[in-house]
Amino acid sequence: MRSDAWFGEVAGVRDAYIHRAWMRRGTPADSFDGRPHIAIANTASDLTPCNAHLDEVARSVQAGIWAAGGVPHVMPVMSLGETLMRPTAMLWRNLAAMSIEEMLRANPVDGVVLMGGCDKTIPSLLMAASSVDLPAVVVPGGPMLTGTFRGRPLGCGTDVWRLSEEVRAGTLSAAEFSSSESSMIRSAGHCNTMGTASTMACMAEALGMTIPGFAGVPAVDARLRSMAHETGRLAVRLVHEDRRPSTVMTAMSFRNAIVTLAVIGGSTNAVVHLLAIAGRLGVDLGLDDFDRIGHDVPLLVNLQPSGEHLMDDFFRAGGLRAALREVADLLSPDAVTVTGQPFVAGLDEVSTFDTDVVRSRSEPLQPAAGIAVLRGNLAPDGAIIKPSAASPELLVHRGPALVFDSIEDAHARLDDPDLDVTADSVLVLRGCGPRGYPGMPEVGNLPLPRALLRAGVRDMVRVSDARMSGTAYGTVVLHVAPEAAAGGPLARLRTGDLVELDVPSRRLEAVVDPQEWASRTPAATSTDAYARPVRGWERLYVDHVLQADRGADLDFLVGRSGAEVARESH
Repeated sequence: MRSDAWFGEVAGVRDAYIHRAWMRRGTPADSFDGRPHIAIANTASDLTPCNAHLDEVARSVQAGIWAAGGVPHVMPVMSLGETLMRPTAMLWRNLAAMSIEEMLRANPVDGVVLMGGCDKTIPSLLMAASSVDLPAVVVPGGPMLTGTFRGRPLGCGTDVWRLSEEVRAGTLSAAEFSSSESSMIRSAGHCNTMGTASTMACMAEALGMTIPGFAGVPAVDARLRSMAHETGRLAVRLVHEDRRPSTVMTAMSFRNAIVTLAVIGGSTNAVVHLLAIAGRLGVDLGLDDFDRIGHDVPLLVNLQPSGEHLMDDFFRAGGLRAALREVADLLSPDAVTVTGQPFVAGLDEVSTFDTDVVRSRSEPLQPAAGIAVLRGNLAPDGAIIKPSAASPELLVHRGPALVFDSIEDAHARLDDPDLDVTADSVLVLRGCGPRGYPGMPEVGNLPLPRALLRAGVRDMVRVSDARMSGTAYGTVVLHVAPEAAAGGPLARLRTGDLVELDVPSRRLEAVVDPQEWASRTPAATSTDAYARPVRGWERLYVDHVLQADRGADLDFLVGRSGAEVARESH
């Protein structure tokens, strides 16, 4: 056991004595006789409301570890609350991953159970586990139960976007909007739409890093505790069998994740997270792989924001495995899970109990729903769009750009009654990429101008170097790379330039004379408007963050460092 270097004879008489003595606060004596010591990396926090229940779930994991002959150690780790953190939780995803990696390496643990739920917690946990490469398994925290307002189900996040736009349109009063607030969050758990949190739980399962069937189990369902207990038992077996993230999350596993992303209509944020995880593992994954693999995969899961239902319904209908049974021929038979079994094992035995929620391959919600990767003179390194959440009539569009140099600029001008904008305009937001904000916030789905909302317009083409919430929808081009603040050509665009979006042809172009385009001086962006960070994490982040097409990780964190500690303890 790796932990023998702390507790066993190899540590030396004095050091082993110190390590064991300090841990003997109720720990049985035989805990140091060669048993696996398992960390429970727990992202529970009252300031991460979606994960607040994980302390309770951790007790089930602990019980499973003890039952299997291991020794559990709850290890609270950095937690990122999507709804509360300013300026954006994404600014700290890499910091959380780095801190978790270092704590796993520094402590006497042989394996780890990764507990997360809220958007950035599962990605940061998987990035850390990939870099340290100790045996690891994920426990997803699960979605909340469905709330209702005036007899209608409420989709966490998606209905916030919808209802807030109706307030701005004048069709819903502010008082009515506020009254729905107490109805939306009905229980513990993360968003009940197929937003980023639900998507990343599904990605963890698709990568093979959970017990099959775990993703989507509601946070308050007794079966989540049962599976958490089973996961604790499995963690001990992973150590004995030396099954590590690098042997589970292979290129074939990422192929399965991309297929899954299309099938569920998952969040665009999964693209940047999967790229970052692959970078830590050394798996050759590029932006174009998402289009190549996912291009013709049907959308089968009828959930908001691409469909109608919510995660409660998805679980009731059979869950992720029921959806994947329909596309089993598109999945790699060579990929395995943390159980050691093939990922596709048992799919033919899964049943679907509601074919409106989980559609059959012959009756999909959409026949081809994968993330589309766009290129052109506005995005030479790529941009992405989620066709399943867009308006079909806008997927081929040409219109004049209306450019905003920061989110503050957009908020100051969007509702100006004298704003020169029509439904054909293309709203462009720049200066909101990884470096420009910094942190690449979820602001790409700009609110529509109030005058157009009141005229009945509910979608427009929007283009940005930012991200958008996985719960959001609309014809929104995101992750434009390179970003404006890194010298990307988006900084050359001017209000009034024609912008051409052609999703079937995978093009995003400024219709400007090439010579004029090349000679333009980039416009000021939010990087110019705000002082460059001079200290702390933000300074480190801005100096080292990669672009969106490479996962927005830090350049010096790409790859694995392993679990070895270079120097002796003292």
